[in-house]
Amino acid sequence: MPGDEKSQYGENVTIITKSVSLENPIIFEGFPGIGLVGNIASQHLIDELDMEYIGSIESKFFPPIAVLFNGIINMPVRIYESVEHNILTVISDIPIHPTISYEVSKVLIDWAQSLNVKEIVSIAGIATMSAENKVFGAATSDEMLEKIKEHVEVFQVGTISGISGSVMTECYMRNIPAVSLLGETNSPNPDPRAAAMVITILNNLYNLSINTENLLEQAEQIELELQKLAEQVRTSEEGEQPRREFPMYG
Repeated sequence: MPGDEKSQYGENVTIITKSVSLENPIIFEGFPGIGLVGNIASQHLIDELDMEYIGSIESKFFPPIAVLFNGIINMPVRIYESVEHNILTVISDIPIHPTISYEVSKVLIDWAQSLNVKEIVSIAGIATMSAENKVFGAATSDEMLEKIKEHVEVFQVGTISGISGSVMTECYMRNIPAVSLLGETNSPNPDPRAAAMVITILNNLYNLSINTENLLEQAEQIELELQKLAEQVRTSEEGEQPRREFPMYG
């Protein structure tokens, strides 16, 4: 994209975006994980708020794929902006391997701090045996926990794994206000219903009016499409040489 500028970079991770004009933005992030809750919720947020694509996160350790939407090439890890709502959203269509998760989260939070971020919302899934579709929440401070505790089931004891856990840890170490919203799912398959429950919480917390009805109606179609995408990523990784360096699955 002409006129882009390199915002933040690490040894193996680079963020390239247009200039961001937002002041003290809220940043939402959704990376693939259990039920693809973060990915689905973030994409729905982007669509419903008509957010503008402004940049991407790149790394030589990401799987070598291009993501297509309606025939147009997209970067696998993208950043979107809503000036109206003062929101930035980071979404990934590829899983981030633990080997690179620390550096991705570090560079991401470096970038967030350069924008004087107000707070960060990490969206992910949590596996349970229940079918209640609750949303569990955790925070980096007492103040942020107070903000969400009336809207979520507080995640009392446990761990947040993967890139979402790494982002929350990085925020805690730097005293950046952050919350983790974990949509409950009882299946490893894509779960748009869990994502819809998280979006309902976002509506309550940030005075949004995002409609989730069409997300629920399209649940079956979304599940099939994302399963196909996951299989394409898996096939790409199995074809990499040497695979043993950074296996994405199993």
